[in-house]
Amino acid sequence: MGFTDGLPTRPAEPGLPEIVVDARTRGFLWPGEPIGGREFAAARHSLFDGAFTWPVMTARCSALDHNIATLARFADHHGLAFAPHAKTTMSPQLVRAQLDAGAWGVTAATPGQVLVHRSFGVPRVLLANEIFDRGALRWLAGEMGRFDFLCFADSIEGVRVLDEMAGDVPFRVLVELGHPGGRTGCRDHHELLAVARAVREARGTELAGVAGYEGTHDEAAGVRGFLRELALAARTLAPQVAGPIVVSAGGSSWFDLVAEELAPLTKEPGATVVLRSGAYIAHDDGYYREHTPYNRLEGELRPALEVWAQVLSVPEPGLVLVGMGKRDVPHDIHLPFPRAVRRGGRGPAEPLTGVTVVKVQDQHAYLDGDAGLRPGDLVSFGLSHPCTAFDKWRVIPVVDDDDVVIDLINTCF
Repeated sequence: MGFTDGLPTRPAEPGLPEIVVDARTRGFLWPGEPIGGREFAAARHSLFDGAFTWPVMTARCSALDHNIATLARFADHHGLAFAPHAKTTMSPQLVRAQLDAGAWGVTAATPGQVLVHRSFGVPRVLLANEIFDRGALRWLAGEMGRFDFLCFADSIEGVRVLDEMAGDVPFRVLVELGHPGGRTGCRDHHELLAVARAVREARGTELAGVAGYEGTHDEAAGVRGFLRELALAARTLAPQVAGPIVVSAGGSSWFDLVAEELAPLTKEPGATVVLRSGAYIAHDDGYYREHTPYNRLEGELRPALEVWAQVLSVPEPGLVLVGMGKRDVPHDIHLPFPRAVRRGGRGPAEPLTGVTVVKVQDQHAYLDGDAGLRPGDLVSFGLSHPCTAFDKWRVIPVVDDDDVVIDLINTCF
């Protein structure tokens, strides 16, 4: 990925905005004149040498590099094209690293995200969602032919809007298969075939393939059943597609089953099977630690994100108040996990056990337990659900395994 080379030795790259650190950059203690990210990274600050204030979220370089390389190898081994879901990070530096590792393109969730990725210079974007935004479609119609764009449709109404807004180059469409009680997507094959027929008959759309999302199933049996339905839909539609059909699925919980069930399609009509996992890049200490396919496969993914926050008060036995809240950490699935402590904010980090985060408010976290924590201690927290972590930070320091800042990344939510 190249973070180990550091920003100062890398030339500026088209599409990557220059990062500026100033007094408004959360987590950085920089009250003077603004400084460019390349210059800041060149100083090789320790996270604890006074250039930062608390709380601050960091990304560990070795984990990011490992995770990007691991999924790139997985996709290549199974003959899958990889379009990582960039909604997780919305970071131009991380998107560029994924493309440099061989990604086929990137996945977006909204038209606004597609616009951001185009500004990064991404050559292929898969919008894994339906689109009815006529203003965005007008802009996209003008971009067709300048980059490769695909989107989903699960209704006749969606096809009509695409057809109405298309320019000279038709929109390439993946008909989306869903399941009862799931998210978007046609609920059965009869409906899917009707939408596919509408795509073929419209002047402004071109049938490119079929897609789905298996992650709304909780158990492996349901995932396998859905993926087999998706494979059947692909085989049915393949003769109606000009060129190799595109078949896409895959979050970060079941990509092993996606490979098992869909990779065989690449040997039949010559399909391009596109995996869309996104959260893998940062992994986590909660949901994805529990649900990663690497609990079933050889190998591992590594949690890359942590937040350092300061103990502000120990007002009564067993209650610790830390300066970290909903604005700083994800809290939609699990609350953060205490990892380590630097007593008094100094010295080496010690493993921290015996305390649990039980509640977060806007700017405070409540810890139950003791472990000898005192006001002024610095505590490291692991996180759960990276998709709701990156969006809370505009600039994120990238640290090496000695907690020296070697790079900065920014997010564009």
